[in-house]
Amino acid sequence: MAERVRLRRRARGCAAAALACVLAAGCAVNPVTGRRQLALVSEAQEIQIGQQAAQEVAQQLGLVEDEALQQYVQRVGAQLARESERPQLPWTFRVVDDPTPNAFALPGGFIFMTRGMMNLIDSEAELAAILGHEIGHVTARHSVSQISRGQLAQLGLGVGSILFPSAAQSFGGLAQTGMQLLFLSYGRNAERQADELGFSYALREGYEVREMDDIFATLMRIGESSGRSALPSWMASHPAEPERIAAAQARADTVTRAPLELGRDAYLARIDGLVYGDDPRQGFFRGGVFLHPELRFRIDFPQGWRTQNLPQAVNALAPRQDAVMQLTLAQGAAGAEDAARRFFSQQGLRPGQAGRQNVNGNPAVVGYFQAQTQQGVIAGMAAFIEHGGRTYQVLAYTPAQRFRQYESAFRQVIFSFDDVNDPAVLNVRPNRIDVVRTTRPMTLADFNRQHPSVIPLPELAILNQVENENSVLPAGQWKRVVSQ
Repeated sequence: MAERVRLRRRARGCAAAALACVLAAGCAVNPVTGRRQLALVSEAQEIQIGQQAAQEVAQQLGLVEDEALQQYVQRVGAQLARESERPQLPWTFRVVDDPTPNAFALPGGFIFMTRGMMNLIDSEAELAAILGHEIGHVTARHSVSQISRGQLAQLGLGVGSILFPSAAQSFGGLAQTGMQLLFLSYGRNAERQADELGFSYALREGYEVREMDDIFATLMRIGESSGRSALPSWMASHPAEPERIAAAQARADTVTRAPLELGRDAYLARIDGLVYGDDPRQGFFRGGVFLHPELRFRIDFPQGWRTQNLPQAVNALAPRQDAVMQLTLAQGAAGAEDAARRFFSQQGLRPGQAGRQNVNGNPAVVGYFQAQTQQGVIAGMAAFIEHGGRTYQVLAYTPAQRFRQYESAFRQVIFSFDDVNDPAVLNVRPNRIDVVRTTRPMTLADFNRQHPSVIPLPELAILNQVENENSVLPAGQWKRVVSQ
């Protein structure tokens, strides 16, 4: 008994010593503050993590197909980053094709703006403010700190393994987190620091920082997204909006330098013609029916299910959140039978009855399956449907004990997959930003009558960063309308 106690004490002592070694070896000097911080990820690993995650983001969300716009954002961002505390990073700035106002930074200097954020920004100075904020997260190594804390928490009594060279492999797994990195919560102090850094970077490059509170006010007005995006809300983890606006104004009051660059006309010229809101060419819902004009198909989901259209998948969640359906492309499959064979042969999956079917004239394979998960056994149906030279995969599943309740709904969705021939669907076009110049002083309401927008006046006011429809627009100023 005494021997077991002695061994346990020795083990705890070794673990504590190993933990102390990890903490000592894992401290680095923060490039921004000059103070030592926990960093279990080297700069090379940070870049590797960011590169792999950026590739996944581009694939999952898609980039805006406008090379001139991409180069413009890269130029503005690179200028800011060049004078930052970490100019040696492979700084990359891209615009992703997502309608929600958002921006995010991945480790190693990979920064993304959404199309929705580009729609709302009113000048190059505001663009610099947002990009500068995200650069600040990278230069201050906020994501590295979060990853390091998470990694340390997982070490536990196995912390001794870090002392061996093979332990480096444990960090390699971080590079596989991909989209999960977008959901890191930095904490409000980190967000305040990023705001301050973004301000200093923009001022250093000569941008008009005295109007940077405008973009924060606009984001406060636009509110949170309706849930159509795969991304977390940009404002969710940031300081309360009034506090943030007041802080921006206080920083601006310290600036006496003039003149500073606003770059409003140049910026608006760059976003002229940019898609506004959801792009129906990439698929859209009409009630519970999902329609895809480019791929010329439709599929019907049950009423009351929560649906979501993402670049790589269409998802539907049951009202009780106990059943899921997902439509994707079966990547790399040579037809329905090949896709089915790959799916049903997966390790850990128990296939049930499956066979060839005809789904509204489209060759298909439909079958049943069960699988063991951490939450228990799930049961479902899998369908693989050939259409237009592609093979689509429809997965529908629920806890095994509830499968009979949902089987009919699953079958109805699978066998609703069909062609689309309606010209109104096939020819649908997205809304776009149209930049026009005011010819005389006029209210926003007058402006809207002269250049009708397809969005409501309150939304148009937010888009143009004016208070309401009675706000007076100066003559000769570029303003945005939304047309189809």
